[in-house]
Amino acid sequence: MDDMMHQIFSKTMKHGEKLPSENELTTKYKVPRMTVRNALTKLEERGYIFSVQGKGRYLKEASTQIQLHLTGKTSFTDKMEEAGYDLKTKNILCKKIVFNEQLFQNINANKEDNVYKISRIRYINGEPIAIHNSYVSDKMFPEIAEDGPKIESMFAYYRKLGYNKFASKKSLLSITFPTSAEQQLLACKSMVPLIVVESDCIDVASNKVLEHTKIMYRSDKFKYDITMD
Repeated sequence: MDDMMHQIFSKTMKHGEKLPSENELTTKYKVPRMTVRNALTKLEERGYIFSVQGKGRYLKEASTQIQLHLTGKTSFTDKMEEAGYDLKTKNILCKKIVFNEQLFQNINANKEDNVYKISRIRYINGEPIAIHNSYVSDKMFPEIAEDGPKIESMFAYYRKLGYNKFASKKSLLSITFPTSAEQQLLACKSMVPLIVVESDCIDVASNKVLEHTKIMYRSDKFKYDITMD
């Protein structure tokens, strides 16, 4: 598998090229056929190759990687539109969540407050590339239960309510692998890592915390700019 990965990254193998058969690879590497099959399965799970029933396996076309600035005060929507990408957003969830002490503290909500999770899928050129989860309280936004299912951009929603300048208090970055539900939403395999960015969005004028955000990006679709503003 390491040798095949080297061929992919060195472009010895061309995108769209058909891979040798399992028998050919068994002969080439002098290993059991099951070893070859396991290696191919892992390459497919990682999103490098795909299978066509009755025809064989092929190297996937190289996907365009989007440069994304992980820091800063601009919304994802604004960043993508400024860069000229064909961005579409689909609201998939607005649901009241159960009490979570840390999360409620992040947005200055009390145990008796209602906190809603609003989830959107982001598409670039028709391909799902990220899931955005926002957590907001009805203490800050009394109409959020009604408005939530229609929201595609939280920043646009806040601007309509008079909030115009935003900042992040703290941002945390981690890595995870997608659940089966997230694999379906993002059209990816289980071994494609997700970059998780969590932060709190603050209104600069009032210093109020508007939301806690958890964004999951497909790691194979982005190049991440972590240069400080």
